[in-house]
Amino acid sequence: MNREQLAHLLRASAHIAGDPNILVIGSQAILGSFDEDDLPAPATASREVDVAFLNDPGGQKADQVDGAIGELSPFDEQFGYYAQGVEVSTAVLPTGWEDRVITWQSQSARPAQALFLEPHDLAMAKLAAFRDKDRAFVTALLDATLLAADTLFNRLADLPVPRRTHDRIAGFLRPWRS
Repeated sequence: MNREQLAHLLRASAHIAGDPNILVIGSQAILGSFDEDDLPAPATASREVDVAFLNDPGGQKADQVDGAIGELSPFDEQFGYYAQGVEVSTAVLPTGWEDRVITWQSQSARPAQALFLEPHDLAMAKLAAFRDKDRAFVTALLDATLLAADTLFNRLADLPVPRRTHDRIAGFLRPWRS
């Protein structure tokens, strides 16, 4: 995915939901901080953007987006990428993430007023899920030195996960710690 495709999905999502206030929480939130040309290939490999609305009790706006431009929709078939509407609570995030979100000032995304997870918070959400694709995503960013392992260790202390998950994440990150 690239920033042009991301802006297209954000515009469409804002129109469909009638709400411009979007938080991008999936892997493509990395595009809020880095241009696709500065990212390793695994960081932009996804065809989907996880969009959450800041005011969406019950997930109705997320459902509208899924139905209109979600996976296997005519939109997806036409463009080759799609939006997955999710709720903010979908991601397991470190305490204080709200104070670190990235605002994207892209005119091409209007009317969407998109916020993106800060890269280290995004990485922690990915490590909380700990799927193969999530570990590959974080590994690529760490290997490209776009994430600081020490910052990730600090955020791990504020990640609301069980001790076993905490220890698994710490073990995963240990090779990059300085």
